[in-house]
Amino acid sequence: MRLIDTHTHLDFDPFDTDRGEVLARSQRAGVERILVLGVHQANWARVWQLAQDEPCVHAALGLHPVFLQDHRAEHIDALRDWLLRLRGEDKLCAIGEIGLDYYIEDPAKERQQTLLEAQLELANEFELPVLLHVRRAHAQMIATLKRHKLKRTGIAHAFSGSWEEAREYIKLGYKLGLGGAGTWPQAHRMHRVLQQLPLDSIVLETDAPDITPHSHAGQRNSPEFLPDICRELAALRGVSAEELAEASYNNSCELFGWPAG
Repeated sequence: MRLIDTHTHLDFDPFDTDRGEVLARSQRAGVERILVLGVHQANWARVWQLAQDEPCVHAALGLHPVFLQDHRAEHIDALRDWLLRLRGEDKLCAIGEIGLDYYIEDPAKERQQTLLEAQLELANEFELPVLLHVRRAHAQMIATLKRHKLKRTGIAHAFSGSWEEAREYIKLGYKLGLGGAGTWPQAHRMHRVLQQLPLDSIVLETDAPDITPHSHAGQRNSPEFLPDICRELAALRGVSAEELAEASYNNSCELFGWPAG
């Protein structure tokens, strides 16, 4: 079973003591590529260095809406400078994590929207896909994506919306990132949506160290758990784990321009 973890934060502090071991165990479990996403200007260098040091790691750089208080107007210019410097680098695969989060206290919706649209414009300029964080803001995100027709699309990460919202993302050419949240018994709506999703719309992720799957409740999440997530979601979807893994692998390769052979 070949897998790609399309969303992690392996640069975060919880992995400082055993990051190398986590990567080794993940690769032994069949996780061939792991994406690590930047969330604010201060961690881009750490993310990029990790991608340089580890053959299986790929990087995305972005300004995450949850860290809105850390972002400054000049950070958009700084992101553009990074993208210019890294243009053509195989290890740079996307702009992310970016998006809209209306769940946080004092969401400053207009400022989030301005930040999102500036990064979507960079995605079009550099012809990179986007990795989207969306909480309680699917309608606004979908409307924004309809206005910003990207040359390359991206992933709605940790998707837990309705079937109607899923269908809108799919119509726009976006993949839906599925991970540990859908493995929990109480995630009834997600289970119903999963059963309707076409396999060519799904990519798998962990969001490590967050959103641990039910089978590893109480533990730090890790890319090495992706095979378990795949098996649990496949059972809910009514397909074999191998079929879901292969679909996710091919969908990820198509999105990021990687060979699937």
